[in-house]
Amino acid sequence: MHQIITQIIENGCSYDEYIKIFEKEIGNLNSKEAEQKKLNYHRTLRLHKTLQISELTKALIKRIENIQLWMIITETWCGDSAQNIPIIAELAKLNPLIELKIILRDINLNIMDHFLTNNSKSIPKLVAFDKDGNQLFQWGPRPKEAQSLVLNARENQIPKDEYMVSLHKWYASDRGKTTEQEIYDLLKETIIAIHS
Repeated sequence: MHQIITQIIENGCSYDEYIKIFEKEIGNLNSKEAEQKKLNYHRTLRLHKTLQISELTKALIKRIENIQLWMIITETWCGDSAQNIPIIAELAKLNPLIELKIILRDINLNIMDHFLTNNSKSIPKLVAFDKDGNQLFQWGPRPKEAQSLVLNARENQIPKDEYMVSLHKWYASDRGKTTEQEIYDLLKETIIAIHS
């Protein structure tokens, strides 16, 4: 695992650097993929501006007393990433002991292969480590309720374009609260385990 941690630190970027990668990519593309990336970029910025983290979550994150490395595996074309990464980045900013590194999946498949979801390279994927490289928790690729929406749509053979509209409507009405709550719950379990 120590080799993976070294790769995360070497290959990962900060949230601000990730936004710059986004800006560079949308400026250089002229295709349907470019339109998706532009949409994701604007979703990311909008969520980042409107996000309000609860006082309960802020207090819990401030209780973290030891260094943690939070890694997010993603790609800029991923709509779920646009809806979740700003929340994770904002949470990480609340405690200077948390270092956030964002890894691009497609050029770091060797890292992705260690953190599959049901044997799939689903993103975004958040993995938290302690200072010794021990995994504390994983989260992703989307909140449980959103995941149920997607799995249900696939089971019922609803076209992707249709269920993606429903998914992003769900994200818009949720405003990041479910992602925040799920990460809060994982952190609370971790903090209780460390102090017991």
